[in-house]
Amino acid sequence: MSILDESIARLDGEPGTLRDLTGGRPALLVNVASKCGLTPQYAALEQLQRDYADRGFTVVGLPCNQFMGQEPGTADEIAEFCSATYGVTFPMSEKIEVNGDGRHAIYRTLVQTPDQTGRDGDIAWNFEKFLIDADGAVIARFDPRTVPDDQQVVEAIDRVLG
Repeated sequence: MSILDESIARLDGEPGTLRDLTGGRPALLVNVASKCGLTPQYAALEQLQRDYADRGFTVVGLPCNQFMGQEPGTADEIAEFCSATYGVTFPMSEKIEVNGDGRHAIYRTLVQTPDQTGRDGDIAWNFEKFLIDADGAVIARFDPRTVPDDQQVVEAIDRVLG
């Protein structure tokens, strides 16, 4: 079974799968938070969405409140913040856990992939990024401080899009 077949609701509560969120396209999956020092990465994530959507790519935000309570809002509050502050148009999931006993099934697969330094395992912080292909295979993992428009990220996206 592909991680694309894992159940996950949209931010608005609509049930579905990761495939529904990605549209069956290559995607950058990012655990996001609204009250983090890295939150301004939303702007670059939205720019990736705008730059690559026409080429069959999407960003998917996966809100998580596990890191110092930096995503405390309700689904409506998260949606309003992302839209009003950063003009976010990419799909967002319900709030999930990425580490620990309650780790979402998607992340049980994702954390097995090492990042560019060779580190795998638990998610280190908000805004850790995973590039997946259209079949749900994990292509790359980027640590939270690697900005979405970093050359490594952009080149990896270009490679997966061919």
